[in-house]
Amino acid sequence: MQLHSNIIGTGKPFIILHGFLGMGDNWKSLGKRFAEQGYQVHLIDQRNHGRSFHSEFFDYSFLSEDLKNYCNFHQLEDIILLGHSMGGKTAMSFSVKYPEIVYKLIIADIAPKKYPLHHQDILKALSFLDFNKIDSRKKADEAIYKYVKSPGVRQFLLKNLFWVKKGKLGLRVNLPVLIKHIEEVGKALYENAVFYEETLFLKGENSNYIEIQDEFLIKKQFPNSEIITIQKAGHWLHAENPTDFCTEVFKYLS
Repeated sequence: MQLHSNIIGTGKPFIILHGFLGMGDNWKSLGKRFAEQGYQVHLIDQRNHGRSFHSEFFDYSFLSEDLKNYCNFHQLEDIILLGHSMGGKTAMSFSVKYPEIVYKLIIADIAPKKYPLHHQDILKALSFLDFNKIDSRKKADEAIYKYVKSPGVRQFLLKNLFWVKKGKLGLRVNLPVLIKHIEEVGKALYENAVFYEETLFLKGENSNYIEIQDEFLIKKQFPNSEIITIQKAGHWLHAENPTDFCTEVFKYLS
């Protein structure tokens, strides 16, 4: 089964992988910027997310193979691969397994280490959405507010809403499977994995996803890497400071 994608522009293939509970459309604005610089941008929905297929199987080995199948189907070689958060873990896993396909690797605000569970409130909020009673985005927002106070996070989550039919809302994400396999999202890249090609790690100044002590592990598994901090940004650094984010990406690619 093929992943759903939105392909923008022409030129060297540039694949972007979203984070947990996200979708390719989250990157549409930046995708257009990259396309304007002469890249063919592929905004991919990973399995159980967005408009891509649902499956009972969910871990980074499956997500990596999905991307390999996607590259084979579209005959993509020497790709630029950018992944944010969970998408960054997929990008790392894919790159160490298929280094011959990856021209340049960009990892946004995630390290190859293991992360503890920290999405419980968000998953609980989505689990309690009763679409027999909720028939508008406003009502969904009000229901989520009980568990998620941040307006930005709620807006991000509400992008998963869609009209199943007239008057009936639903979620695009495969919530039961993601809840069942939530521990897979935080798993570390396997210990002996090494990617020797050029890699750019971008971290948010106000994020704790990449800490000082993580730099040793990053350099061990990605020895030809550079770590750059995006100022005035947290974990969603590409949305919070898109100008500096794009500047660093273009500097690295040039």
